[in-house]
This record gives sequence, C-alpha cells and structure tokens, in this order.
Amino acid sequence: MKPKLLIVDDDDEIRTQMKWALAQDYEILLASDRASAAEQFRSARPAVVLLDLGLPPHPGTPEEGLATLSELLAADPQTKIVIISGQAEKNIALRAIGAGAYDLLGKPVDMVELKILLKRCFHVAILEREYREMQQHLSSGTFEGMLGNNSRIQSVFDSIRKVATTNASVLILGESGTGKEMAARAIHQKSGRKDGPFVAINCSAIPESLMESELFGHEKGAFTGAHMQRKGRIESANGGTLFLDEIGEVSLPIQVKLLRFLQEQRIERVGGRQEIVVDARVVAATNADLKKGMREDKFREDLFYRLAVVQVVLPPLRDRDEDVQYLAQSFLQRVSTETDKTGLTFAPDALRAIRLHSWPGNIRELQNRVRRAVIMCDGKRISAADLELDALTTSVRVTSLKEARENLEREMVLRALRNHAGKITAAAIELGISRPTFYELMDKLGIQKNEQVRET
Repeated sequence: MKPKLLIVDDDDEIRTQMKWALAQDYEILLASDRASAAEQFRSARPAVVLLDLGLPPHPGTPEEGLATLSELLAADPQTKIVIISGQAEKNIALRAIGAGAYDLLGKPVDMVELKILLKRCFHVAILEREYREMQQHLSSGTFEGMLGNNSRIQSVFDSIRKVATTNASVLILGESGTGKEMAARAIHQKSGRKDGPFVAINCSAIPESLMESELFGHEKGAFTGAHMQRKGRIESANGGTLFLDEIGEVSLPIQVKLLRFLQEQRIERVGGRQEIVVDARVVAATNADLKKGMREDKFREDLFYRLAVVQVVLPPLRDRDEDVQYLAQSFLQRVSTETDKTGLTFAPDALRAIRLHSWPGNIRELQNRVRRAVIMCDGKRISAADLELDALTTSVRVTSLKEARENLEREMVLRALRNHAGKITAAAIELGISRPTFYELMDKLGIQKNEQVRET
C-alpha cells in the first residue's frame, strides 16, 4: 500500500503536475482550500502534507494557509507539513516553520528536490510512529516494574492481582533469571501489607548450619558466638511479606519448623522457650522440581501444599518472542540514562541476534548483556558483538543450508502455532501461506498439532 500524501494548492495546474509527478510513489489526495484540506485530512490521515500558503478566499495573503497549517497540526501534531512558498513569501514561510511546519520549498518547485524531501519526511514519520508504538507498548505492558505483553506474562500479572488481595501463601515457579523476586515484590506491593516490610532471603546462599538462626533468630547464649539476642527474618517480616527464594534448598529439619510456622503463625528463637506470634505472609520461589524432591524424600509434601496454595509460573524468555526486543529496548533506555550515554540504538545485526538467541539466562542475561554493551560500545549503535552474540549463529548451529532452512521453518511454524493456541488457520495467516501449505510444512517437518505446547 502506497503512503498517503495530501497536496493543498488553489492552482489546478500545479496540483495536476504534482499528482502526475508523484503518483507512482504515493497515494495522492488533493485539496484546493482549507475546508477541503481539513476534510481530506480527517478521513485519510496522511502522514505528509504539501501546503501552499496562498489559499482562497484570499489567495494573495498567507492568512488562510497559516490557518490551515494550524488546523491540521491541531488534529495531528505529528504530521509533516511542507510549505510551498514563493520568494516574496519567504519571511511568512519562516513564520510557518516556527508555527510547526516541517520544511519549506520555494516556487517553482524542483521535483528532484521535492522527491528527496518527501522520502525523508515519510521516513521520519515512520520512525516516529514506531517509537510511539514501542513506548505505548512498553507502558501498557508495565506491571510493578515487570514488562511484557505476551499472553503468558499477562496471565501472570492477572494471577498476581488476584492473589495479592488475599493472605494465601504463594509458590512462584520459574527458571533462574525469569524475575521471581520481582513477582514476589509485585504481590507485596498490590497487597494490604504494602506498608509493611518485604523481607527476602535466598535459602541457597545461607549455610545450612546458620539457616535456623537466620530464619528464626536466636537468644543470647544460644550457641557459641551468640553474644546478644537477634531477631530472625521471619520475625522481621511481621506485618509484611516474607520471601523465601530457592525454597527447594532448605534442609528437612528446617522444613519441619517452617511448616509449623505456616500452620500456627508462631515461632521460637533458637535457644528460646517463648512462643512468638508473627503475622507474615509467605511467598516462596524455586527453579527446582519440588515434586521430584518429594518423590526422593528431599522435600516435604505437607510443606509443599502449605506453600503452594496458589502457584504462579513465570514463563522463560524464549517463550516470550514478542517481548524480547521491547525488553531489550527498555533496558537500553534505562541503562543509557543511568550511565549518561543517551541516544544509543541497536544496530540491525544486534536486533537479529536478540531475536534469535535462546536466552538460557532469561531476563537477567538480557539485562546483563545490554548493560555490558552500553559500557563497551563505541559510537551510538550497539552491535551483536557488543552484546557478545553472533547474529548468524546465535540460534541452533547447523551443518548445511538445507538443515538451516528446515530449522528456521520449524521455528516459525511452532511459533505461529504457539501464538494462536494451535489454530491452524490463524497460524497460516500469520505466516502468509494457505492452510493446505501449512499442513504440508507440518508433515514435512514432522510436527504434530499438539507440539506447540511443548518447549522447543
């Protein structure tokens, strides 16, 4: 579809000349006065307008042209309006530039110059529109610091909204780097406990010998080195939320004590005899398979069901194709501001690498690669090399062109199926092929209809 260009001039001959000169590249809309220009603009919304200042009913003065300029910009300030002006009107045309016109050309118009200018106008208009869409996309997909418009992450946001209003324990599941602590903080911030403390503890980072004291606190003299009474993390979370990250790493004896706390909301400090009532909501997280742990008698089944009143599963970044570039752009903007290196953009090879990489480290890996690239890059464009990604081989390595083609076809077919919940017609439309052709591709690649639900 050709881009739309509105030409506003009261001279019929000039309008006709411009139409024939530009019709090959643009869909031409014509207007001879302010009223017809406004009508065409409202109905067609062209991105670029060529405007003569001398319009009826007073073509000898610029007032009607300037009024048209103001009216069109009021309707859409992003429109690129180019003033066509005679030399005698140069000062007035400069006034028009000050009033928001994008550029000006003198009469008689040089068609070569005009075509170059129009290409630039439309190019800038497209870039500005894409930037606004990206900002809107990011804004609409922001939830308590978490970003995403993918259906699976939006489902996570919905679950957090619902569970946050209760005091139920929550178990957050997901691979390393998917943002489990951010999800826990979102639950806290959306809850009635948001003014209370959020106390986080990484259970895998505390030696087993210190875990009991770290969680439950200790009395003075409870063990060698206990020179004073100390509150534990559970007690410190009173009135707020306790986040137990990597809960799968907790030993069985500590699991027993945690279970008692969850059942009774009471604890005893190490070396103490007094029961302490603690009102803390527990959110736990893990990237481990707790059900496997239960089968192997490494994780208590009763504790699992106490923790997992509600389960929230965070999807890996590789299953959020449509979010990856938006997340990368958001991190780039944030890190650029922090490091005072504004104006940075991703080069085409970087965008390709971001799209193709499988992101085994998930969001944390993406953040770290973008941060490193901002620090290390030269100039304003971040390359795939700056991200330490190979734009050509960052996906599956292959040994032949045929294998590469089949891998790409398989990836696109599976992605289309996932995007449309296995609906063949919708997936075929996304790929721009017919339904029978889509089935032929599935047969050739050995893809079953239900395969889109499995991780690839």
